[in-house]
Amino acid sequence: MTETIPAALHRYSRQVVLPFIGVGGQERLLEARVAILGVGALGAALASSVVRAGVGTVRLVDRDFIEEHNLQRQALFDQDDIAANLPKAVAAALKLRRVNDQVTVEPVVTDVNPDNVEALIADCDLILDGGDNFELRMLLNDACLKHRRPWIYGAVIGTYGMTMPFIPGDGPCFRCMLTDLPVPGSTDTCDTAGVLGTIPQVIAAFQVTEALKWLTGHPEALCRDLRLVDVWAAEVQRVRFGKQKTPCPACDEGRYEFLEGRHGTTGAALCGRSAVQVQPRVPPAPDFAALAARMAPLGDVVHNAYMLRLRVDPYELTLFPDGRAIIGGTDDPGVARALYARYLGG
Repeated sequence: MTETIPAALHRYSRQVVLPFIGVGGQERLLEARVAILGVGALGAALASSVVRAGVGTVRLVDRDFIEEHNLQRQALFDQDDIAANLPKAVAAALKLRRVNDQVTVEPVVTDVNPDNVEALIADCDLILDGGDNFELRMLLNDACLKHRRPWIYGAVIGTYGMTMPFIPGDGPCFRCMLTDLPVPGSTDTCDTAGVLGTIPQVIAAFQVTEALKWLTGHPEALCRDLRLVDVWAAEVQRVRFGKQKTPCPACDEGRYEFLEGRHGTTGAALCGRSAVQVQPRVPPAPDFAALAARMAPLGDVVHNAYMLRLRVDPYELTLFPDGRAIIGGTDDPGVARALYARYLGG
């Protein structure tokens, strides 16, 4: 017998008729709270899907403003948003409120860091990763373990993306998989490798589908593997990750080192100049020659045994052997940390 759909749920009728959602599942979605950390290419696609699906409260967290090159892949934004100088979180919220006035969309313009991440996720049922750097994910992993919140990892680069759900207390955590932060410059970023506009949509679709499974009460249906997608090659792979024999500092030993500020980066404005020093808490060992080759298409880059300097108008990034960098052209630590992550991949 077909379930009668209440008038208040007619907006979601094509979703409600799915047997694994139904009226009960849709009502659970309308009561759910989800945070999306990062509202760029991936986060914008995530936000659009969860708002249209009827997730009751959606918190959008992002530290950045919209630039022209974002429009190629960040589907919630347009040229008017750039002209209005809108932050990504605010522009996305304005659009999504016009899509669905039955849900609450909360924009938060901030740099996610150890001081605020717990407040941003503690009252949510699930967190979606729309970020663009490993430090944010390690921090999110710690916070979600501490507060027992499920989160769904997602990342895109070039034509390639990956996603995996992490459920505290059930299987490996993100640190089990990554173990530690890569050294600066050892991994590609969107600026060094580019992003095909279709891959964020694909990865976001996988992430939101897993989110809907969890939020509608179907944890048994979760895909617990790491999924890897190359849209250009039309390839999808699944890789099974289990717990390692060596205890994980985070999920086995309860040491939340990123949340406690023992790892990651800090930023401090330099007195008397428009520059911020970004300091990794655990010094890495960057390869200046390899990093210079990677950075060459982005701007003027020079290096020697003592430092590497990249000029990308209007900023100048000077990296030292201990991983410390001075970011010239800004006195905002949040902007400096974002530039560090953007160009150095930390």
